[in-house]
Amino acid sequence: MIPMTLNEIARAVGASMHDVHDPEAPVTAPPAADSREVVPGGLFAATAGARADGHDHAAGAVAGGAVAVLASRPVGVPALVVEDVRLALGRLAGHLLARIRPTVIGLTGSVGKTTTKDLLAQVLERHAATVATDRSFNNELGLPLTVLRADAATRYLVLEMGAGRKGDLTYLTGIAPPRVGLVLNVGTAHVARMGTGPADVAEAKGELVEALPPDGFALLNADDPYVAGMAGRTRARILLYGRSPRAQVRAEAVRMDDRARTAFELVTPSGRAPVRLGLIGEHQVGNALAAAAAATALGLGAAEIAEGLNAARRRSAGRLEIVERPDGVTVVDDAYNASPESVRAGLRAVKALAGPRRTVAVLGAMGQQGDASRARHTEVGRLVADLRFDVLITVGAGDALAMAEAARSSDRGVAVHAAEDVAGALGLATALVGPGDVVFVKASSEVGLGACARALAGA
Repeated sequence: MIPMTLNEIARAVGASMHDVHDPEAPVTAPPAADSREVVPGGLFAATAGARADGHDHAAGAVAGGAVAVLASRPVGVPALVVEDVRLALGRLAGHLLARIRPTVIGLTGSVGKTTTKDLLAQVLERHAATVATDRSFNNELGLPLTVLRADAATRYLVLEMGAGRKGDLTYLTGIAPPRVGLVLNVGTAHVARMGTGPADVAEAKGELVEALPPDGFALLNADDPYVAGMAGRTRARILLYGRSPRAQVRAEAVRMDDRARTAFELVTPSGRAPVRLGLIGEHQVGNALAAAAAATALGLGAAEIAEGLNAARRRSAGRLEIVERPDGVTVVDDAYNASPESVRAGLRAVKALAGPRRTVAVLGAMGQQGDASRARHTEVGRLVADLRFDVLITVGAGDALAMAEAARSSDRGVAVHAAEDVAGALGLATALVGPGDVVFVKASSEVGLGACARALAGA
């Protein structure tokens, strides 16, 4: 973040000052919404959540080095008081961008956003100062916090943009107008909030390309008809990527090694180069091509892009995170979140990784699936059986039991166990997993299976 005085910040966000002794005190570090993450010289953004109210931690944040608190009411320590803290953060982010003017790359999609963001950041930062979304800070709070980490040296700002409902991307692109917009795919994540099917999801995701300027780039997945169909919704130049022969940025000669890592020939308008990814799963080809398309739009050549992709590693926890235990058990933690598309990709990646080894899937419910939820969970249960997992442990009632029933009714020989909760799943997995097994753990974040994966990995 570039240094700003409290006075400048107050003017930018329309705040009134309370208990501020020095309006010209400089804020030299980015804001944080978690008082435990405040650094000296920063600003603490006090927001009220479902489980905690940041205002209750204002004094502790200032004691920990915050210059002041951005708050919705006086808190007894130096504070900039606004009506809505989230809106104020957005205004502050826009104020900063107007001063430093980096190239903003926005990316969205139903699955793969975080991995693609991590890959693209690792390609770009080899060539210029790059700031990218931390973890999955992709909403109306996380995006401005990411923007406010940028400074005068930042050339590229890679912003993951999430959309839980229609209008979200319009709001986020209003804070940080992108010059490059990347749409990965249209799936069923959040379909219950957006409408009834993929066309409604596509309408929401397409808000990103509608925000692009005529001299910008809309990077569209040629392999997804809903995404490719967004070409008519943008004034920007179109660059197609994917495995389709019509894509300008594409993969040829795709293959997988015995560790489930993919290699391919990257083809771009500037030439060709070999890519060998360090991430598991054939679905990572699409994520890598998306990152390559963005880098191509920004002027990088095929060889430079391939070098960055080849050196890239997983950065975000809970996304096909592999832990090898001393007893030979491999735990694959993919429990950050789940949708039908990501569960299918994860199951296939783990089977490819396991080879002849025994496989155990620990699966919880996938949220936000609407009226089709039970059917989609049933399909996952069938896939577990069709892929010939040895053991399936489901967690919870309702849709999770639909997975169990579907796998149990198959003739594939999968041993099915149903746990009531995460503790029960951990107990079953601990008892059933043996040396050399490969364990896959995945569910929507609200299930809390990440704790199970971490416990298994540390066993």
